[in-house]
Amino acid sequence: MRQMVHAIIAALAVVIVLPQTALAQDAAQEALQDMMGGPGWDTGVEVKKTPGAAKPSNTTVIERDGKSAAVGGGQLKLVALLTADGQQIDQGLVWRVYQESSEPQAKAKLIAEKREAAPVLKLPPGDYTVNASFGRAHITRKVTLKPDAPSLEQFVLNAGGLRVTALVGGHKAPDGMVTYALFSDDRDQSENRTPVMSGAKPNLIMRLNAGIYRLVSTYGDANARIEADVTVEAGKLTEASITHAAGKATFRLVTRAGGEALPDTHWTVYAANGDVVKDSVGALPTHVLAPGSYTVVAKWSGLSFKRAFQVTDGATATVEVVKEGAGAAAADDGDSTGGISADDLAPSLKIKNP
Repeated sequence: MRQMVHAIIAALAVVIVLPQTALAQDAAQEALQDMMGGPGWDTGVEVKKTPGAAKPSNTTVIERDGKSAAVGGGQLKLVALLTADGQQIDQGLVWRVYQESSEPQAKAKLIAEKREAAPVLKLPPGDYTVNASFGRAHITRKVTLKPDAPSLEQFVLNAGGLRVTALVGGHKAPDGMVTYALFSDDRDQSENRTPVMSGAKPNLIMRLNAGIYRLVSTYGDANARIEADVTVEAGKLTEASITHAAGKATFRLVTRAGGEALPDTHWTVYAANGDVVKDSVGALPTHVLAPGSYTVVAKWSGLSFKRAFQVTDGATATVEVVKEGAGAAAADDGDSTGGISADDLAPSLKIKNP
């Protein structure tokens, strides 16, 4: 009898323990799901059960084809040299990095602009276009960045310097009176040179790619102009000294000699060949002109008057046009246009390369 009672108690114990174990497993599963984001948690990875042998219920096999792994980016370091065997440029650089578009007609996109001497960029693998600018000197080329591989790209600018000194009458030109422009030696189909820069001031060092340039220097606002070719060598400073020949002329329209200048007068200065040199409006305009013979026409209140005059180097003159009486004459209202050609002037240019 006692043996039968003990057997019944053991059977009841088994029935009670089994439900408790199942409840504990369910609670553990819910806690795991909560930690991962709940039952709807998505790993973003396709999960497949491996066919064949049965696996334990708590084991999942994840198959990867290798394409889902992220591709590592690359590191690109940029440096610039003045010449192939020269030193590295350590200031004054501007770097621009462009990424090519996948669409054939689309323009490249600017993705980075740096002003450090040797910037380091972390970029996705691929092809890029890099431009390095050093003043007016620059170079552009393509680079290829490989995954997980650092790349050092050197850009040789073959750059030099140009400093222009302007003289008038053997002395330094007055501040703000001389500007110059530079044109490359390359020409288009019309034989026109490509402009490189304009409005540059003397005594400043301009950074340029090595090559031959046409220098056009202008004193004043009219035709006191000099043109000459200069050569910029890589890694060197070229110094060009320009001597301008010019004189100043002030114009006034009066009703009698020595009288008060009439306001709102329109002035046109013609060269000896009939080309227009300068147009201006005012009572007392002053212009810097190259030495030579000229004719000025003054128009006021529907009437025109003209006078011939001369300009000599270094001289300052007042050209007085008398509205009535001696020295005045009716002007021809011809439509002569154009400008003085700098090729007619004899430039004085000294170039020194150290």
